[in-house]
Amino acid sequence: MASSHVPTQDSMCDTSSPVDGFQPSVDGFQPSVDGAQQTMSSNEIPTPNDSNQVNCIDESEETLMLGKKRGLTSIVWNHFKRLKIDNKWKAECNYCKKKLGGDTKNGTRHLHDHFKICPLKNTRDIKQSILMSKKDTGGKLSVGIYTFNEEIVRKDLASMIVLHEYLLSMVEHFGFRRFLSSLQPLFKVVSRNTVKNDIMKIYEFEKTKTMRIIEKNTSKIAITTDMFIYVPCPHIAEVLCDFIDRKLSTLTLDNCSTNDAMINLILNKLDNQSLWLEGSLLHMRCCAHILNLIVRDGLDVIGDGIENIRSSVAFWVATPKRCEKFEETARLLKVSSSKKLVLDCKTRWNSTYKMLKVVICYKDMFTRLKQRESLYKSAPKEEEWEIARDICNKLKVFNSVTELFSGTGYPTANLYFPKICEIKMALKEWLCCGKSIIERMAMRMLDKFEKYWFQINGIMGVATVLDPRYKLRLLHFYFPFIYPNGEDAKREIERIQVGASYQSSASSLTNPDESEIDPMSKYDKFVASDFEGNSKNELDSYLEECVLQRLPDFDILGWWKNALKYPTLQLIVRDVLAIPISTVASKSAFSTDGRFISPHRSRLHHDTLETLMCSQDWLWTEAKGM
Repeated sequence: MASSHVPTQDSMCDTSSPVDGFQPSVDGFQPSVDGAQQTMSSNEIPTPNDSNQVNCIDESEETLMLGKKRGLTSIVWNHFKRLKIDNKWKAECNYCKKKLGGDTKNGTRHLHDHFKICPLKNTRDIKQSILMSKKDTGGKLSVGIYTFNEEIVRKDLASMIVLHEYLLSMVEHFGFRRFLSSLQPLFKVVSRNTVKNDIMKIYEFEKTKTMRIIEKNTSKIAITTDMFIYVPCPHIAEVLCDFIDRKLSTLTLDNCSTNDAMINLILNKLDNQSLWLEGSLLHMRCCAHILNLIVRDGLDVIGDGIENIRSSVAFWVATPKRCEKFEETARLLKVSSSKKLVLDCKTRWNSTYKMLKVVICYKDMFTRLKQRESLYKSAPKEEEWEIARDICNKLKVFNSVTELFSGTGYPTANLYFPKICEIKMALKEWLCCGKSIIERMAMRMLDKFEKYWFQINGIMGVATVLDPRYKLRLLHFYFPFIYPNGEDAKREIERIQVGASYQSSASSLTNPDESEIDPMSKYDKFVASDFEGNSKNELDSYLEECVLQRLPDFDILGWWKNALKYPTLQLIVRDVLAIPISTVASKSAFSTDGRFISPHRSRLHHDTLETLMCSQDWLWTEAKGM
């Protein structure tokens, strides 16, 4: 006999794995050579009725000895192991170890019937075990069994609805249910209320995780918020005050009267001693919204000046045939630009800038097009092209600054102040350009700019002072142009220098709640007074040093991390440079329109809206690896 074996408790065949000794092939499953080399285990025990010694040969061993045999094609063999006992083929169940007839001549119906009633099976259906490929840590592909997990699928479904703002009721749509049934018949599609509860679980989990991060954080916290139209917020002041307590540095908000009223409520509920300059720097105006308001007022003045250009663009992009005629004319006249005309959107001012930037390249074509197309009647005049060129050059400044404000790379706060100063100086220059329409546009823009200048230059000026490339030198450079009166310029520089001092932040190092129970609280106040004195010395020493050379790849965070001789200023820099100057995402930074709740969410309760919006932000942050 090729291989005889007397079963004992210490030497037996291993039949514990559902697919042990088998590997996938084109025809189904066939015995693998590796199965012949497997060691014996304690599972290969004769049934209780087989009291005598038997000879046991694994099918993989016989395949190795006799050569390749026809593979077992039925899927049921994933759950049985074929053994030869006393020259008879047996099929041993991988779960209950019961041995059934294993001769292929008898078929597999009895094996299917046993699998349905096997008390120890861990799968509901034979087809539930699906082979799927996956990569290991070394990058190699391997084949394993996928086990369906309904809880994970429900969580992913709820996350999908939150991330992409789908309807909650989509889970009750017939087409969606039929699609999921075809995709995974084992998944029982949940109702709208159930998916809402799943979303609430995600919200509570992410909220708890966020609160733990805030509790561990020892520095100040800067908050941004955006306002959706027609969304009630009756308890926003109480929520913010309970949420951040004494860790708040600034609150960046949109420019509307509702937010101004909310700031006043928050200031009344917070301890002013824990705020910078007793709360005077708390309200940070969204710079992107301010620039939008400035540009909108300017474009309202010159709207008629570019109306013929807008009509011309609308005419030549109206139909594919006109677009082809326009491109053909460009080739005949050998125009170097290959950009396509694009019509602007009046609620997105950067689209007007891009439209003018492209259409100016084709200026000489429109006279020729008027001769070739009888329906084209709105060819711009020469003075209108001059106006368009001037407006395009002016909007270029605002476009570059807004792109910086709304970038997704989270730039530090020190980058904004020089850009704002450049805009104000540019507006003053436009007032004396000699062109009436540009002067009227600049006057409207400057009026709007002056309204918000004092409210935004404080904290941004502090961030600039803490930039070793600028310090106070940048203020001394810009302010004489911005403030013709020398006394006004000097007063503004002193105001920003006071804001950069550590006096406003020293009180945040002492927790007032601990002072009531800590017997050493008086000592802490004594040490805090020393810190205040040292901070002034640190600031003076820092400002006395020469500014660094401006380099495009300068890492301000890395510089301050290594500035060990300024430990107190390091704490201030950590809080100030992290302040967000804008509340809007890049896609809405150029929009002059408000943000609206979509119609299919307009009837949701405000608690549900809060859950969806907060969960969406947390999930996207996690998905992007931030």
